[in-house]
Amino acid sequence: MIEVITDLEAMRDVSKRVRDAGQTIGFVPTMGYLHSGHQSLILQAAAENDFPVLSIFVNPTQFAPDEDYETYPRDLARDSALAEAAGCRLIFAPPPQAIYPLDYSTYIEVTGVSALYCGKSRPTHFRGVTTIVAKLLNIVSPDRAYFGQKDAQQAFIIQKMVRELNMDVQIVVLPIVREADGLAMSSRNTYLSPEQRKAARVLHRALLQGRELFRGGLVKPDELKRAMVELIQAEPLARIDYVELVEPETFTPARSGTDPMLALLAVYVGQTRLIDNLLFSIGE
Repeated sequence: MIEVITDLEAMRDVSKRVRDAGQTIGFVPTMGYLHSGHQSLILQAAAENDFPVLSIFVNPTQFAPDEDYETYPRDLARDSALAEAAGCRLIFAPPPQAIYPLDYSTYIEVTGVSALYCGKSRPTHFRGVTTIVAKLLNIVSPDRAYFGQKDAQQAFIIQKMVRELNMDVQIVVLPIVREADGLAMSSRNTYLSPEQRKAARVLHRALLQGRELFRGGLVKPDELKRAMVELIQAEPLARIDYVELVEPETFTPARSGTDPMLALLAVYVGQTRLIDNLLFSIGE
């Protein structure tokens, strides 16, 4: 059975032993309730490293007071079985008080891009993300850390943080894993009713339509956004948070004719906020 460690110093000790043995550590940070997307990260970590480690920590500092921290799905036994099946060697699952003691007051923030897109509607979210990722990287000391492209803005911000703070770790971003109907896999998909789950397919449909229009010669971001917005608004259960087109290397707004463009969107289906993205490129 896979080993689960909750103590920070015990995790440090394991990492030191692995490194002293000349082995590499691949790390997949998660909030648990694993799905096939998480498993794809673990599989890659296992393929590229000697010792793949998964963390499970529902991070309170990336949730606003009115968000779903208390109700976020948690099932360590289920997660342990899925992680082990994907080749994980160890799970690090620290308690909140070990990560954030009562007098905790230190945060890491990547300014600028953290206030855009998802940061507009969730203003403290990315500060919580960068803080917990930095702490976990310090504790686990991996050679490589693996993230999914579904959280494209998050991956961009983490890469920027690691580069600018001169952290000695390689960040690997892997493609989105989707359901058969195109919906990006997410732990929050479990919140959707059957009717909402069907409606949620509109996110991927809008992205695919935008990409086809782009490939067909419609290269003005405002016109592409308008087409995607109209398609999403035609779904009665969907409510748009944002639809944006950015330059993937900078996350600044895309200009007319930019190739490639990254389409980002966040949409509420019922009370569940879903995100997705897709690269628009003429050359693909």
